[in-house]
Amino acid sequence: MIEQDTIRLLRECDAGVKMGISSIEEVIDRVQADAFRRKLTSCRSEHQKIEKEIRGRLNGFEDSGKEPNPMAKGMSWMKTNAMLAVDESDQTIADLMTDGCNMGVKSLNKYLNKYKAADEKSKDITKRLINLEQQLAVDIRSFL
Repeated sequence: MIEQDTIRLLRECDAGVKMGISSIEEVIDRVQADAFRRKLTSCRSEHQKIEKEIRGRLNGFEDSGKEPNPMAKGMSWMKTNAMLAVDESDQTIADLMTDGCNMGVKSLNKYLNKYKAADEKSKDITKRLINLEQQLAVDIRSFL
């Protein structure tokens, strides 16, 4: 049970971290404020570090991980591009990123609760990813 919950939790983290990186990369070139761009760049770098750690753990279980849900990714892309077509401001980007962070925190907490038997190291990775998402939402409030 521990191993199955661990793998399942890591898969969800894998999908979540990939979604976070993709979302940042989708908007970062449109950000006007240098401070905002630096925050996104730093957050992307932290996501990439966690992604490597997740990949390493999943490889140890001989598991290929999980891609983000194609429907969720497509809906995110459509919402982002529709909103930015109307208003390509840092305020709109901060709004989109905050929504994404909140959805990530909600999903990751749900999976943390669902896979209670996961090992502590995987739970720690999940909690660090949650904290990273929460911190980004706080850090970009001044751009809303």
